Amino acid sequence: MMKFEDVLHNGRLWAVVYEGETQNVLIKTFADWMDIGILRTFFDSNRKDLEQYFHITNVDEAIYDTIVDAASLSCVIMDINPDANMDRLFRPLENQRIHEMLLSREKAKGRRQSGHSLWLRIYAIKLDSGIYLATGGAIKLTPLMAEREHTLNELKRMEMVRNYLLDNGIVDADGIKQDSL
Repeated sequence: MMKFEDVLHNGRLWAVVYEGETQNVLIKTFADWMDIGILRTFFDSNRKDLEQYFHITNVDEAIYDTIVDAASLSCVIMDINPDANMDRLFRPLENQRIHEMLLSREKAKGRRQSGHSLWLRIYAIKLDSGIYLATGGAIKLTPLMAEREHTLNELKRMEMVRNYLLDNGIVDADGIKQDSL
């Protein structure tokens, strides 16, 4: 059983609290992206991707960039202005998608001021225009999510949440409000 938490307390950004978890996925994801030990283990395990796709050979540089970028992305997502357009932050997960679909899969990745492109992703399901349900996040070092287990797991979680919503008749923002914490 999963639960949904209204992150901004205005009904515009929701986050899944998975069964057995005490925190919503946004809090957990950002905490992991700020944890040097978790990041060192991740980048040591994914050193080839880091070097091949981002041309970074120094794990400490990757850790530093991740922490800085996570803090910036967290500020954008968690402290978003009530008048801000969430549809400008989240984009279709499938880059080639050209039409709207029910409970579409989306991503937010923010921007970097300089250097390599941002590898942090927040994944969400679009409930209505400007209203999203975060399902998780990942450090994406390869062109396709299906290329690595950790990003493939995020795809599976998005689909699991989407199926849960559909199975429970939750197809929009009104439905999520009725099923929330």
